[in-house]
Amino acid sequence: MSQTIVALATPTGRSGIGVVRLSGEGSVAIAKVLTAREEFSPRHSHLVSLSDPGTNEVIDEAIVTYFQAPHSFTGEDVIEISCHGSPVLLRQVIDICLAQGARMAEPGEFSLRALANGRMNLAEAEAIRDLIDSQTVASARQAVRQMRGEFSHQLQPIKDELLDVIVVLESALEFVEDDLPETQSESIRSKLGEIATQVDRIAATFKAGKLIRDGLRVALVGRPNVGKSSLFNALLGSDRAIVTDIAGTTRDQIHERFTIGDIPISLIDTAGLRDTTDTVEIIGVERSRRTMADADVVLVLLDASEELSDEDQKIIDSVRDVPHLIVLNKSDKPDAISVAELTSTFARRASNLWETHTARIIATSAKTGSGLDQLQQAIVEPFTPQDSSSNGFLVTDARHHDLLIRSADEVRHSIELLEQHHSEEIVLIGLHNALRYLGQITGETTTEDMLTRIFSTFCIGK
Repeated sequence: MSQTIVALATPTGRSGIGVVRLSGEGSVAIAKVLTAREEFSPRHSHLVSLSDPGTNEVIDEAIVTYFQAPHSFTGEDVIEISCHGSPVLLRQVIDICLAQGARMAEPGEFSLRALANGRMNLAEAEAIRDLIDSQTVASARQAVRQMRGEFSHQLQPIKDELLDVIVVLESALEFVEDDLPETQSESIRSKLGEIATQVDRIAATFKAGKLIRDGLRVALVGRPNVGKSSLFNALLGSDRAIVTDIAGTTRDQIHERFTIGDIPISLIDTAGLRDTTDTVEIIGVERSRRTMADADVVLVLLDASEELSDEDQKIIDSVRDVPHLIVLNKSDKPDAISVAELTSTFARRASNLWETHTARIIATSAKTGSGLDQLQQAIVEPFTPQDSSSNGFLVTDARHHDLLIRSADEVRHSIELLEQHHSEEIVLIGLHNALRYLGQITGETTTEDMLTRIFSTFCIGK
């Protein structure tokens, strides 16, 4: 008998409606105590009065819906109580449920019970978390496709083909004393090669999937007063950062999120990079340098109305090993230099950096908005795979990608062993590993510790 669990299934705080969810064999009994109602019809919503059993005082009117096992989200008896979204009221309803023998659900425990009762596989359960956490329409679309089993459906034929090969080799190990005939061995190698290719093809979508799910970290860096905060506000479309003519106004990082197309962008406005004796500003400069190292893209801002300074060159030199763009800001000023003139300046300096490595230069104006569309496109362009269709299913989870890569590597290693005429017993080790890795994606062979780590990332109530 599974213990009955309870949790708030809607976000905390005031709202029009709040939903308290119960799952387990005691769910209906607790609902009867709360409502003084004798029966609940499965898959029907009932308008009831909720009462405190200790005082018989009516505390709210609510809609109670009963989902009978096994036809529920968790596969157990589930009660959902939709009442008014007062935090005090919702806490009172949960406290009554706890007093009647339920316990608070752990993060993701409802989904974990659904997995344990065969209502979904692990990849589908993880898609629920991804759907809740999605930041764009594209990431939500991918989560829904996975939640509906598309990833599992793609993997199943591959697992079946791999299992067919394993059965042949197991039979040969059991019943054939001599080595496999060369024709049969060649057929198996060909089949395994096709399997590895199929797995690789799915894994290759991770670059696009990760981009849609997690987005990019973009850092704005440069000397003080080159217009970092102004460009930050212009990209966001709001006055988020303070803009003044005083050098060192931005002393700590400012983070905001926006999207370019369907790609989430975490934009970071950093403190101006310069030598300073101000203690607070020194800390800000050091944080800026760490942010540069961790960013996916660094935007190095230069002031188009000023000559390229030694400080500018130092900043450019410091980002040579990370993806970066040079942004020629304040290009709307009458005396602003052009991209061609800046390129010529770099050529005249003829530093080793510019002989071996060049970065794209984009002229912008945070004041007029010119060049912003070009800049946004340039930010995401290097990270967008040219061979991936946005209409196709994409692997978005790093755990799934890692298991796919491991599986393909094991299959390729088994092919090498076959070519070296190792025994079927040795070849089978890698194939069984490959099948196990694919099974871990959908939860067929996942350990309890791994499940605990995965579901700890879920929100409580789901």
